[in-house]
Amino acid sequence: MQDSDHGGFVAPPGADSPLSYAVSERDRNIMAMVKEAVARRHVMLAFQPVIPAARPDRPAFWEGLIRIMDSTGRVIPARDFIDTIETTEAGRQIDCLSLEMGLQTLLDNPGLRLSINMSARSIGYPRWMDVLNRGLSHDPTIAERLILEITESSAMVVPDIVQVFMADMQHRGVAFALDDFGAGYTAFRYLRQFYFDILKIDGQFIQSIHADPDNQVLTQAMISIARHFEMFTVAEYVETAEDADFLTEVGIDCMQGYFFGAPTTRPYWITGDTALRAG
Repeated sequence: MQDSDHGGFVAPPGADSPLSYAVSERDRNIMAMVKEAVARRHVMLAFQPVIPAARPDRPAFWEGLIRIMDSTGRVIPARDFIDTIETTEAGRQIDCLSLEMGLQTLLDNPGLRLSINMSARSIGYPRWMDVLNRGLSHDPTIAERLILEITESSAMVVPDIVQVFMADMQHRGVAFALDDFGAGYTAFRYLRQFYFDILKIDGQFIQSIHADPDNQVLTQAMISIARHFEMFTVAEYVETAEDADFLTEVGIDCMQGYFFGAPTTRPYWITGDTALRAG
């Protein structure tokens, strides 16, 4: 692509471009917003159902998705801040709060199975491990009802540590999901070492899949890989009946997305409305 005309101006070495300044300013604002929300505990979980393809009338489990409230009371989804804080102390604090709320939800609802997102970086964070161990000790059934979701990119940062942690937790009954599979650069040999229980196929391959031959081939290949390693498959971002029908036909185990239910902060176990059990 041809360079745009800057009138011959050359920025001095080390000077920020307008774009990099804007990005830095945005990141600073996001960080300040997250820190304030954490300090005030203005955080919550929104719950989205994960639906079995073979029995779409009842969720297999729910995913608890972290939300924060800004100073005006707006609810901010994780996608708007998580990348900025992933490697910071605020990221570890958000993971702690998310896990704490998820474990409390499981304690309060004995029939529920729930997945909670985590960064592999939190494994070495003492407070996060304390929250996990304390939560698992409250009820012997919680471990077998908890699923920890680790993104593909996060798991690859410290694969050896993740592997040891997973083996220990799986021995206690906790299940693990590899989130956003296909979005990164997983070395397939790691799939053999990790023994993830669930493989969640990234939504970029799922949206409009019924009309996209390339994504059909790629998704079917990922389903085949999951079967080989005896992993349960979940398709993310399922938004239409046509996509759901295609995924069912090719053998996906579960689906998650707006077609089945948007994330809600008022699921049936809070409202008491059993009609909302499926979303």
